[in-house]
Amino acid sequence: MTNAIDCCIPFIDKDTTTNLINQLKSSSCVRNIFLLQTAGVDVNIGGATTLSAPTFYGSAMMQTIAQNVTTDYFLFVHPKAVSLGYRALERMCGIAQGIAPAMIYSDNYSEENGQLVKKPKIDLSWGGVRDDFDFGSLQLVSTSQLRESLDEHPDSDWTYAGWYELTLNMLRKMSQHPVLHLREYLYTETEVDLRKSGEKQFDYVNPKNREVQIEMEKVCTEHLKRIGAYISSDTISDVNLEDVKFDCEASVIIPVRNRAKTIADAVQSALSQQTSFKYNVIVVDNHSTDGTGEILSQLSVLYPQLVVLVPERQDLGIGGCWSLAFNDERCGKFAVQLDSDDLYSSPQTLQQIVDKFYAERCAMVIGSYRMCNFKLETLPPGIIDHKEWSDENGRNNALRINGLGAPRAFFTPLLRRNGMPNTSYGEDYALGLAFSRNYRIGRIYDELYLCRRWEGNSDAALTPEQVNANNQYKDLLRTMEIIARQKNH
Repeated sequence: MTNAIDCCIPFIDKDTTTNLINQLKSSSCVRNIFLLQTAGVDVNIGGATTLSAPTFYGSAMMQTIAQNVTTDYFLFVHPKAVSLGYRALERMCGIAQGIAPAMIYSDNYSEENGQLVKKPKIDLSWGGVRDDFDFGSLQLVSTSQLRESLDEHPDSDWTYAGWYELTLNMLRKMSQHPVLHLREYLYTETEVDLRKSGEKQFDYVNPKNREVQIEMEKVCTEHLKRIGAYISSDTISDVNLEDVKFDCEASVIIPVRNRAKTIADAVQSALSQQTSFKYNVIVVDNHSTDGTGEILSQLSVLYPQLVVLVPERQDLGIGGCWSLAFNDERCGKFAVQLDSDDLYSSPQTLQQIVDKFYAERCAMVIGSYRMCNFKLETLPPGIIDHKEWSDENGRNNALRINGLGAPRAFFTPLLRRNGMPNTSYGEDYALGLAFSRNYRIGRIYDELYLCRRWEGNSDAALTPEQVNANNQYKDLLRTMEIIARQKNH
């Protein structure tokens, strides 16, 4: 192969796009520059040949690129303003010549409010099947890998999921052709979305993205079938809920550390539930130092059904606190989540959850919640109902998405048998994947829960490194779950 590459770039605006074209023309690696245009865009800029398709990430655009690219590798730039680093293309092309990867992506800088911020990426793992994996805005892609993917999916006509289908095809061939994360800062993005991490994390469940989600689910499901990790709904077992005896029917479990501002509201919300059965509230105070413990002591005097546990250990995360609670002899048959920041929407929430367990003989129940502030005013995107879940395919689609919803509730005997990771992120997702492998997950799409957003939320404003660590852990969970499902087959 030669070190020449064709470049496929988006139209941003005339000045930004012209600037990128001039940068590319100055590189000795570049042979052709293709300007990718979508419906409604019709421009010509000197130095670039125009290629058109209805959408940027659709199958038609992938096919158009494959038909026109003339080099072994092509540069694919996503719709964001990009400035190339010193000899960035020469560096990527030299690596491609040496090891012939399926794709190269790199770390980058982000220009935010006039400052350069480092945006490191994470390695793509074999189980990283989510559709929002952050490859950055610039990749060097093997032309043969693109053409092979299109040949393997000749009937694909995706409006949004063409690029995602290509990346999953690369996943299946990673042992022969690696997807290489180059840990070097090769370019700078101009970031216009300056929202905090806690404001971005729910974009994927915004109802306006529903059509996108449907396509992504279909592509992911086909991938799972190809690798032997798909689970058919007719293999799912009912749960026998009557053969076990508990003193309490349900326990609301609240792990807490330093939430003096919110813990009383959460506990009162749990204690105000109106049910036809006996329940209690188990709060695990993980060594708070801000007065939370004193508040709980006062409440426990007033309410006999409130159980306050203080761990002897100092090394418990949220999952460890949960484990302490559901393994306690006072825990009920169903363990129901309530975060120390949040509230139940009504006094009927707990009754609705328990009724769902018996109606569908399920191992886990997940409700819907509304994003709000401390005045309980709705915040975008409003109701988070995860309607991308379906009884037929939810357990497969769960591997693609980043969360399953709230509030979450578990059949305690299975929870004790399965255990929960001692982490403070992803522990609920790990359980959802594991439970859905063999059992039915009950869904309630009515609002049950109020998720109150404030600056003290643990995920309100994470650093890029923290976001990466969270994503890497969930990708590990996906990988382990895929292996377990393959073994089931």
